[in-house]
Amino acid sequence: MEEEHLTNMEKIVLKELIKGETNKSISKHLYISISTVKAHVSSILHKLNVSNRVEAAVKGVYMLLATDSSNN
Repeated sequence: MEEEHLTNMEKIVLKELIKGETNKSISKHLYISISTVKAHVSSILHKLNVSNRVEAAVKGVYMLLATDSSNN
């Protein structure tokens, strides 16, 4: 599954994207630069094979749901 290829930080950033947070908000929350957030978002988009952050958030929700259901 795609989630396994994401780094821990990418998973954290993806969870912030799911919440609808902006790059600026994510950078403040995680104490990293905006350019670092942008790099993580770009990597997430590439790894999940999506073209924008909304698609990444949607795919992330499905990944979380799949993980939850497999743990039950």
